[in-house]
Amino acid sequence: MVHPAVRAPAAKVALSTASVYPESTAAAFEIAGRLGYDGVEVMVWTDPVSQDVDALRRLSDVHGVPVLAVHAPCLLITQRVWSTDPWVKLQRARSAAERLGASTVVVHPPFRWQRSYARDFVRGIWRMADETDVRFAVENMFPWRYRDREMMAYAPDWDPTQEDYRHFTIDLSHTATARTDTLAMLDRMGDRLGHVHIADGNGSSKDEHLVPGRGVQPCAELLQRLTASGFDGHVVVEVNTRRAMSAAEREADLAEALDYTRRHLEPSPSTAPDAAKASGTGTSKTSGPSRASGTSNASDTAGTRRS
Repeated sequence: MVHPAVRAPAAKVALSTASVYPESTAAAFEIAGRLGYDGVEVMVWTDPVSQDVDALRRLSDVHGVPVLAVHAPCLLITQRVWSTDPWVKLQRARSAAERLGASTVVVHPPFRWQRSYARDFVRGIWRMADETDVRFAVENMFPWRYRDREMMAYAPDWDPTQEDYRHFTIDLSHTATARTDTLAMLDRMGDRLGHVHIADGNGSSKDEHLVPGRGVQPCAELLQRLTASGFDGHVVVEVNTRRAMSAAEREADLAEALDYTRRHLEPSPSTAPDAAKASGTGTSKTSGPSRASGTSNASDTAGTRRS
């Protein structure tokens, strides 16, 4: 008797609440529910609702949309949200994730001027990760660039694979802005990849966050590799819809992004969880802070906008 090949289940696809800006966090829950997303990632920012766990829980219940991840307030515009102490911000993000049933806290590397925070960041993230089942997934960023001048704005590095973290977030708009090899970064992250921000970009100095399929990033191949490797995290649509001329146009973009992501996550007959080694996403986990073996070419990078 011939048994059918075991297929990897498709990852859950969530909507970042940042994707509906300038609409509100509350609107993101409503849109996610209407379009059929599996959940949301809450971007904690200046919208008071995004900072209020009880309000977020009510929105989740009303719309039947779970919170799958919490993005800690790491942006320049959120320097005073939840505290001016970055460790307090992460503690509150972890508490919010635990109370909301979210599996992941997304965190950016520190800004270089946050010297004390940056010095202890790698060890501190490990300490916090040891205290909870919530994943602290450190996100790749990019150098800032203005004309012919480049500024390394993040420490220890904009590329988190240059350090040793338990979990990573890969953001494909950020790889585009950095002009780095996305699939090589995916390989360096290996099975420590815990979270994905799916978006697109054309390699501009601007952090574009295009709908996947509208830029030059290998979005389809990355999603297919996730399925082949048995990826157990979430894929979050984090796109820029600020230029949408209407709510209907914004929802059309978000529906297109959801359809694209689900279509390319769908297992094919040749896709199975044990394909991780062939797909390049099955490297072994590390057990503590040390310098990662991955390298990046800083001369190949560019970026100016913060996100």
